Amino acid sequence: MATVELRFSALPEHVRTARLVAAAVARRAGVDEAVLDEVRLAVGEACTRAVGLHQSVGITSPVKVSLIEEEKQFSIEVGDEAPRSVPGERSSGAAGDDGEVDAEEDEMGLAVISGLVDDVEVSAGEHGGLIRMTWPTTPPAAVLP
Repeated sequence: MATVELRFSALPEHVRTARLVAAAVARRAGVDEAVLDEVRLAVGEACTRAVGLHQSVGITSPVKVSLIEEEKQFSIEVGDEAPRSVPGERSSGAAGDDGEVDAEEDEMGLAVISGLVDDVEVSAGEHGGLIRMTWPTTPPAAVLP
């Protein structure tokens, strides 16, 4: 199992770099060429979401992206450190219109990712969140002498 880790400052201009790296590593891992645009778009959406979450709460730590090549599959994990309340727990701040708009944007971003990737896992808690996206790979063709 090979893993490439990428960390970048939570700035929108770095999302493009993450997209390019993800597509290059996915291609090398054996993800079907026809799916690479979906990989780029999904990673861009996940990274943009993580950058927005970091910026909205003033977190200066980097956004983390792990590109994981496993047997027969390729996964990308995009992690943020923006705390979210655990289900059933009340947040200490008063809910306002901004919180509702952010929640709608967050749901829209997750809907876009879910539309692009068949196998998506989303988790979030008081220490941040993680989006794991997985695609099947095909083994490289054998080279004949």
